[in-house]
Amino acid sequence: MNKLSSSWLMVLGVTILALGPLFMLQGKKFGATDGNNTAAIQELHPDYQPWFEPVIKDSGPEIQTFLFATQAGIGAGIVGYILGLYKGRSQARKKTDP
Repeated sequence: MNKLSSSWLMVLGVTILALGPLFMLQGKKFGATDGNNTAAIQELHPDYQPWFEPVIKDSGPEIQTFLFATQAGIGAGIVGYILGLYKGRSQARKKTDP
């Protein structure tokens, strides 16, 4: 298999992995896990008191989306930096090795 066909197979695989769940789970409602966890804890232990309060109370969906996107961006930046660092070190090592 040549390099071009393997690249296209990877693009196809990533596309299927990204879009597959959207089509398979169409119409399903997804709730926040924090809300689900709180409801389950209250059901199992009604007298439970949380240790901490949220930093941002009653934030709307826009704020939650912004915070999630910011967290994803920071994580992607860190991962990209580390991958680039190791790639650069690998290339520098190849140039210095006889």
